Amino acid sequence: MDSLAFDSGDLGATEAFLSEAYARMRIGSGTPQASRARIRRDATPSVSIDELDLNFDMSYAVTPLGKICLCMVHEGTIQDHTFPGVRDAFGPGDMVLFAPPTASYTGRICAARYNITMLDPGLLDQVAATLEGPQREPVRLTGHRPRSQAKAVHLKQTIMYVRDHVFANPGVSDEPLVLSAASQMLAAGVLGAFPSTAVTDPTAQDRTDAHTATVRRAVVYIDDHAQLPITVADIAAAAHVTVRGLQYAFRRHLDTTPLAYVRNARLAHAHRALRAATPGGSTTVTAIAARWGFAHSGRFAKLYREAYGTSPSNTLRG
Repeated sequence: MDSLAFDSGDLGATEAFLSEAYARMRIGSGTPQASRARIRRDATPSVSIDELDLNFDMSYAVTPLGKICLCMVHEGTIQDHTFPGVRDAFGPGDMVLFAPPTASYTGRICAARYNITMLDPGLLDQVAATLEGPQREPVRLTGHRPRSQAKAVHLKQTIMYVRDHVFANPGVSDEPLVLSAASQMLAAGVLGAFPSTAVTDPTAQDRTDAHTATVRRAVVYIDDHAQLPITVADIAAAAHVTVRGLQYAFRRHLDTTPLAYVRNARLAHAHRALRAATPGGSTTVTAIAARWGFAHSGRFAKLYREAYGTSPSNTLRG
């Protein structure tokens, strides 16, 4: 994972940094002599989370980012935000999609502190799909405002969880399973919050495919690949069904989800690793949890106690 920080009162330097960090853009300010920008970015190849604090009014014109770009406003406002078919303004508490990945946009930042979260659009295809067949297209978002306030709040909480418990923790942020789980969780949160082309209800074919053989193939694949950053789409492909068919089969026969099954399989691996570790050695619960995809040690301990009736630290001590 890469992290960077920027702090400057020079408008030209801010424009150069923003163009490098996002996409080519032009910015302007009526008070260039008092234009301080503070920016912090944490990023993986597929996800970045930025915190920006601009103490001045700034106009912007941005070329297409090629990414899903979400904006969560903490303080101040964003005015006259415009891209094809949309003109809107955002204030504290708002969570919005800035623009489709292929669209340019313009607007004005008005002394705002805000969060920008960017995702590779392909992440949506790892957790959902459109209709099958020759006309199948990648999943895309179809609205820039969340479908409800409750769904917006859930997405905000997901972003803050990834920022505070994954990206901010050097001990876990470079673990492939942690980053894979965090990316899929963000993608699922985005699809839950915004209208999209994803088809969530199982079709007649999905219901036909949701038999016990599908579950057996999926379980074998998960058990054989739990140590790898697999996605729901990978599991569905291994089981020879759609993502919807896979999810329906797990609900129908196991009363769980594919990702929950993956989590439990990795929990079992973590349990074995804790039992195999030398008591009093250098191995830690946090390190083993992160190796198996658990970023938050408190959440890991809760899941572990529910499954094994004791704490992971007790198991480690033998």
